[in-house]
Amino acid sequence: MIYPSRDIDKGDKQDFCEFFHSQRISLIYLDELGEAASLPLGIATIKLVIEEEDTAISTARELINRIQQSVNLQLPRKQLLELIETILVYKFPLWSRKEIEAMFSLSELKQTRVYQEAREEGEQKAKLEAVPKLLVLGLTVEQVAQALDLDVAQVQQAEQQTQLNDTNKTSG
Repeated sequence: MIYPSRDIDKGDKQDFCEFFHSQRISLIYLDELGEAASLPLGIATIKLVIEEEDTAISTARELINRIQQSVNLQLPRKQLLELIETILVYKFPLWSRKEIEAMFSLSELKQTRVYQEAREEGEQKAKLEAVPKLLVLGLTVEQVAQALDLDVAQVQQAEQQTQLNDTNKTSG
């Protein structure tokens, strides 16, 4: 159970002592976890929820820098950045998402080659996954290629791969 602070926790725990003693339930008070810089990135990001407005901006910048410099993240970099962005949107309701992106250089991150390549790979995968569905609807290979902005060879390869997968499913 996660609470922003101990004073929020008003629940009667007598009926649940067994759960606490067996450590099936743990209580976490975000304000008692220490400085964000000393915490794992995921926990430090969640702790941003309880940061005061005047320190939230600098804490968010520090978290973003840590995320950008980290090599082995347990959570995907994009998800952590989006979580920070979402927390800030709720923390500063009068700011637009674009203002928050600009303030924290999140839009710059989205312009990096790595981010763009990952986005393009995702778009390409989505297009290739759509190929068999469009073919089933009766479109020709050429029509599918034109609609999805793919080469005819890519559409044919996706079609063959789908047929191969279907054959493996029915024989396996």
